[in-house]
Amino acid sequence: MPPPRTRGTALRHRLAELRGPDVPAKALDARALAALAANPGCARRAILDGAGVNKAALASALGSPSAFGQSQFALTRGNAFEAKVKADGGAELLRLVHEKLDRTAEPPAEARVPDLTATGPQGRTARTALELRDAAAHPGAWTLLDHPMLALDVAGSPAFLEPDAVVVHPDGSWTVVEIKSFPLLDGSADPAKVGAAARQAAVYVLALEEVAARLDPAPRVRHRILLVCPRDFSNLPAASAVDIRKQRAVTARQLTRLTRIEDIAEALPEGTCFSPELPADELTAAVESVPATYAPECLSACELAFHCRARSRESGAVTSLGRPVRAELGGLTTVEDVLAAARGEAGDPGDPAVAALRRAAALRAEALEAACR
Repeated sequence: MPPPRTRGTALRHRLAELRGPDVPAKALDARALAALAANPGCARRAILDGAGVNKAALASALGSPSAFGQSQFALTRGNAFEAKVKADGGAELLRLVHEKLDRTAEPPAEARVPDLTATGPQGRTARTALELRDAAAHPGAWTLLDHPMLALDVAGSPAFLEPDAVVVHPDGSWTVVEIKSFPLLDGSADPAKVGAAARQAAVYVLALEEVAARLDPAPRVRHRILLVCPRDFSNLPAASAVDIRKQRAVTARQLTRLTRIEDIAEALPEGTCFSPELPADELTAAVESVPATYAPECLSACELAFHCRARSRESGAVTSLGRPVRAELGGLTTVEDVLAAARGEAGDPGDPAVAALRRAAALRAEALEAACR
């Protein structure tokens, strides 16, 4: 008689069933975690990411292919720029860390760059933790970890994360380095792109803090990360120190609010599967069995955004107009409810949202009447 499965084993088996037979799991990365934390109420994204479902393939199978993601040209350009920044043992990268974040330390004439090669994500995570511990135990030197592997528990499911680099300062503190291909023009970059990079780095900082907490004494994980980008229109690296304390706090709070993946999985009908190989109607029913929380921001963060937007518009949900609009409308959750309240056909006159809608409708009627005279 086989031994009973543990709860963790049972969850992994259930998540494998949701992906489909012999379908490999798509690993969660920091970009996906940052997007997930920005929309913690979306059970659909939580279970799909937790199960390792390829949402791009799923969206195509549903008839709403995604335009989300980087082009091959952007990836190639980004990889070439990162290789340039890390050339010669990371000499230029460490110079930028010293210049922007730690001028009081000795300049990094040379640095230790340990080999982080290991088998599988668990092996690489353990090797990274070992090298961080060794660096913390021998202060006074610079250490550069190139593409370390970190782990973070997300709603009961482990996520393995790979920052571009982590630098250990001579004082033993740790800094996350993000290398991006968008330019710094006259010392500043697109605020939206910087914000996305900061949210992504906040996930790495949270994972690093978990590693630091297991050491005694715990090294300090710096909350100012180094953002390295091309200078102006050249391929020369420039850097900026970005304070991510706000993004770290928000991300930590949102991740703790996520419904545990096992709870979502247990609530699904038996036999639910998200394999793109399923017939379209069966696949659509499976996806629709998990509630989604769509907002226009999803278009830049989730592969299923077009599908969810279409469903949101079909149901007349006001969330398709944006979270600020949804927040202003209170208990009015559909466009039909909003229009009925504005026309005076429904709604509590004492509700501030209803009163504002009726006032707006009256002003609009007055303006149209005046325009027709």
